[in-house]
Amino acid sequence: MYREMIKDIFFDLDHTLWDFEKNSALTFEKILAENQVQIDTSEFMRTYAPINMALWKKYREERIGKADLRYQRLKKTFKALKYPAKKDLIYRLSDQYIEHLASFNHLLPHTQDILEYLKPHYRMHIITNGFQEVQERKMRQSKIFDYFEHMINSEMAGVKKPNPWIFQLALKRTGANPRQSMMIGDNLEADILGAKALGFHTIHLNVHNDPLHDHGYMIHSLSEIKSYL
Repeated sequence: MYREMIKDIFFDLDHTLWDFEKNSALTFEKILAENQVQIDTSEFMRTYAPINMALWKKYREERIGKADLRYQRLKKTFKALKYPAKKDLIYRLSDQYIEHLASFNHLLPHTQDILEYLKPHYRMHIITNGFQEVQERKMRQSKIFDYFEHMINSEMAGVKKPNPWIFQLALKRTGANPRQSMMIGDNLEADILGAKALGFHTIHLNVHNDPLHDHGYMIHSLSEIKSYL
């Protein structure tokens, strides 16, 4: 459908290619055990995941900074679990989480296959709200770094998706035309609506069970990209 029209494909990274949920759980399993925190990892993740998502939304909206995000997501999780975590433990776990997260490198199903499929036909890039110090390590460790020509991140841009400037910077850095560009991501607000506002075509990888919408195409597996590109 878009095979002749699209020249550049922009992917989000976390929850789109890189399996954030699985890698995050493995990281917490490691650091909670090493710090002798007596909480079941699955119970921890059930509590942590919605707290982290809500704080990331605040971070995207510039309502909190990076340090607050990293500290508060753990503090609020321990509080909800009624676990008496002291401030020094929270800071230590926060640092260890960032240090070890990229050492786990599970990708979402079909990631390698779809990148291999697209690579001969399109220029591919990453636009991510993730932290610069972590995202490149994730890509290198999971062996997908070389598929992409550019990685534009929120620290480089000074703003976060869906702010138009990060997409404008991506177009400037890559020399891409938005009308010949496809944005593929998991977050309706940040990835899909943000990119559409600049004239990108979009494919929403619906991994969060979002309701149906008419903001571009929706898929539930990366393998479905082959129907469009």
